[in-house]
Amino acid sequence: VTEGRSDLEDLHLYATPREQRFRMFASLEFEGQLYMTPHDFIQAVTSDEPKSKQEFYNYKISRENELNQILMETPPVWKGSSKLFRNLNEKGVISYTEYLFLLCILTKPHAGFRIAFNMFDTDGNEMVDKKEFLVLQEIFRKKNEKREKRGDEEKRAMLRLQLYGYHTSTNSVLKTEGEDLVPRSYWDTLRRSTSQALFSDLAERADDMSSSLSDTTLLVHFFGKKGKAELNFEDFYRFMDNLQTEVLEIEFLSYSNGMNTISEEDFAHILLRYTNVENTSSYLENMRCSIPEEKGITFDEFRSFFQFLNNLEDFTIAMQMYNFASRSIGQDEFKRAVYVATGVKLSPHLVNTVFKIFDVDRDDQLSYKEFIGIMKDRLNRGFR
Repeated sequence: VTEGRSDLEDLHLYATPREQRFRMFASLEFEGQLYMTPHDFIQAVTSDEPKSKQEFYNYKISRENELNQILMETPPVWKGSSKLFRNLNEKGVISYTEYLFLLCILTKPHAGFRIAFNMFDTDGNEMVDKKEFLVLQEIFRKKNEKREKRGDEEKRAMLRLQLYGYHTSTNSVLKTEGEDLVPRSYWDTLRRSTSQALFSDLAERADDMSSSLSDTTLLVHFFGKKGKAELNFEDFYRFMDNLQTEVLEIEFLSYSNGMNTISEEDFAHILLRYTNVENTSSYLENMRCSIPEEKGITFDEFRSFFQFLNNLEDFTIAMQMYNFASRSIGQDEFKRAVYVATGVKLSPHLVNTVFKIFDVDRDDQLSYKEFIGIMKDRLNRGFR
């Protein structure tokens, strides 16, 4: 037992930071593959570590009918809500590729997913079926293989089995000549991998996967227990919006103690989590001096700020067009740039609070470059 546990811990050395986090929070295992429950996923995106610290110890699902029993409570997509993951709690399974996909939903603007949805819709009927959706898993798997660390191939093979449920060849990756010179994010891979040749290749692979892979909570939710249903964009959009809302509600409620608002200091704590800011105390002290009387941040204000963060790239472009890249900006300029770039209206109190957090020299001006850098870390929850 000790030797087996040592091998599992040793695999952590060969894993990327995202793989390490998934392995840390995943609590289910079926046929050698690790899965998260919905509860695990919520913990992974809202907590620093699992509440029950049982790293490398997973509940093993021994039979397929036991897995199907876990999936029985998964509602159809039209019954989804912003409490889906909380309601399912431990009654669900989420694979590693789905974990990456859900992280994309939490950190990217809604508009971009229309492009992604149309990419999955390879037959152009404005509906996505299970086979087309499995193309997504292949894109993420192949993208991840390109990022694999060098090392013991046997250990990497064991790790791939844990994450994907089958052995994969590191040679069969999404690659064109010279492409390795330009590292791309998962999002870039999704947006750029549109050639018909790619999709015909991945569709063939999806055929094999659909017959060999086990069902998961997302597959049952989107395509029904028999896998025959189709997903339209409106239902897909609603799922994305509900997931973003659910995670924000959980973070907000963890500080509000049943009240309608959180304090400005709590808002600052949430903003500075998962960032590269080493000394957060200076930011917090600066805000306490600048906002001596608490007014509070409502959930609507809280949500609007994170909707803005999901559109941070467009905001960055807008700021560069305003030619403020080399100097600080004021509150009115900031608020206008947010609205022009993202369509999100931030309340004057919220903008003032943000300025008081980041305005270290207290001149009521915001250092554009520093703010963007810190917020990119926060948006990606430490995995920038």
